[in-house]
Amino acid sequence: MAATILERVQADVREAMKAGDRERAGALRMVASALQLAAKEGGEDEVAVLRRERKRRLEAAAAYREGGSEERAGREEAEAGLIAAYLPAELGDAELAELVDAAIAESGAAGPKDMGKAMGAAMAKVDGRADGKRVSELVRARLGA
Repeated sequence: MAATILERVQADVREAMKAGDRERAGALRMVASALQLAAKEGGEDEVAVLRRERKRRLEAAAAYREGGSEERAGREEAEAGLIAAYLPAELGDAELAELVDAAIAESGAAGPKDMGKAMGAAMAKVDGRADGKRVSELVRARLGA
């Protein structure tokens, strides 16, 4: 049986502790905590939790950088990179374009007013393997919005 993402993160926390890497262990503990909370609430799947946590770190890094705190921004970006290692591989541009085109065709979207219908179908096909912003930009371009 394949290990869950949570189990992998917990194993990596133990490895980081044994190696004396407190920063990595601390970051991984926060990720494990978010995964455990989501599992307890029964809501989001593990990949969705990781994407949300990664996005939070990137937003925090941008805010720190804007505030002139380069060191803190670097730490947040490092944590985002750490989280990204547990995410499935992102779709390439060609593969994403193919899925978006298929979703638009299946949803019957014909123009900018059908953006929501096309996005719903596209996000279902992408299944978390691409950032929503990337999908949105591509759908918008295809629909001429």
